[in-house]
Amino acid sequence: MDIALTLIAIAPAILLIIRFKVDPVISLIISSVFLGLSAGVGLADTVKEITGGFGEIMGEVGLLIGFGVLIGSLLRATGTFRALVEIIARRVGGKLPYAMTAALSTIFPSIYVDVQVVLASPMARRAAPVVDRKRGLPWLAGAIGVGIFSGYVFVVPGPAAVAVAGLLEVPLGRYLVFGVPIGLATALLTTFIFRALLAAGLWDETTDIDPDEEEHPDNAGHRAYLARADAESGCHGIRCHDVRDHRGPTPTRDHPDEVPERALRLPLLLRPAPILVPLVLIAFGAFMDLFDRSNAVIAFIGDANIALFVGLLIAFVIGRTTLGSDGTEGALSTGFRTTGEILLITGIGGSLGAVIKATGLGDTLKGLFSADAGAPVLISVLLAWFIAALLHFAIGSVSVGAITAAGIIGPVVASTGVDPVVIGLSIASGAMFALHVNSNFFWMFKSLLGLSTKGALKTLTLCTSLGAVVSLPMVLLVSLVA
Repeated sequence: MDIALTLIAIAPAILLIIRFKVDPVISLIISSVFLGLSAGVGLADTVKEITGGFGEIMGEVGLLIGFGVLIGSLLRATGTFRALVEIIARRVGGKLPYAMTAALSTIFPSIYVDVQVVLASPMARRAAPVVDRKRGLPWLAGAIGVGIFSGYVFVVPGPAAVAVAGLLEVPLGRYLVFGVPIGLATALLTTFIFRALLAAGLWDETTDIDPDEEEHPDNAGHRAYLARADAESGCHGIRCHDVRDHRGPTPTRDHPDEVPERALRLPLLLRPAPILVPLVLIAFGAFMDLFDRSNAVIAFIGDANIALFVGLLIAFVIGRTTLGSDGTEGALSTGFRTTGEILLITGIGGSLGAVIKATGLGDTLKGLFSADAGAPVLISVLLAWFIAALLHFAIGSVSVGAITAAGIIGPVVASTGVDPVVIGLSIASGAMFALHVNSNFFWMFKSLLGLSTKGALKTLTLCTSLGAVVSLPMVLLVSLVA
């Protein structure tokens, strides 16, 4: 078994996704089958490993992802996201980029990334002149981008964070304890560094803002993608993002999915309870276990599945009280649709990992991750970061890059001698690197914020790359204490 076979684990999937535009779910299954058969696993055993790996990871994170996405859908429907962002905007003034990126990276990871940017961008465009007349828009755009993806990969219940933790068999409470401070610090530090770059002359309004926002010739499905995002975020039938007006959207009629008055009157402290209560329960259970103070009751309420279910119950009660039965069911239906895609790609990441383990490629990977006995942690962290960064850069999806990297590395984590949480955080860090033009989110971000392609590269691509680099030393620091 040589290094060439290691490439077999990912090359077919990358080729299918990039060259032939095949959906990642189908591509990764084909890749798993190809790897199993080419490495001599056999027909029956290849199928067994694919189905077994899928079932195993679903047992680990299936409920977690489902509960998290449903909570996010209910939060969106009750107007929690929009209300909190508006409150933050009124109270922090010129510090809005820091406040917004902090909120996006810690409170809202359960809300799917597409929906977060749809809801946050109008506020950013309206507030930009107040924050900074010349550089307010790019500063807020960068803050939104790095905040969304820092939360997505580092903070539970972000789907990528949950999936990576499950694939590497990291207790979710343990991932939470380290992931939350890294995610928050990454978002804030990157926003600060990006502000300095803007002050040094990075931004050119004449070329980086595109008021015409013509369809990009390489992304013909762009408008349809935005329409789907509008539907998922509740912006049915109106121009949620008027790309010609930098002051923000100007709906042409009343919003058909307007948040009910009862939801608008919800107390501020109650709005984020469906997220904050589970996080407190999970963190409490993790700390009690860390200090050997846990018991059966603490372990039960601190279990991530139970904690997120409690959050879902709180969100459901709030939804029924403020939205009524039909509104709550509509929000849950939207969440169920989103959940299916995330669960499939996560489960197939488990399938790929199981096939890799069955082929014996684990021995090759083990050799890679222990190539330098004098610095095994450093080498392992850098390799995990690089694999995730490369996969994301090539495939164009943060979640697919992270999940595929975790599926590849997962079978050998135990043999590296490095704490699995460190490898998981390394993958999360690398998966943020350089979100660019092969991502649908890139084009969505570009239009919602009224940027040219060059402007989107200077904000989203640069900030996610900075975030990947800024977070890496923090992961190395965790390796010293984990």
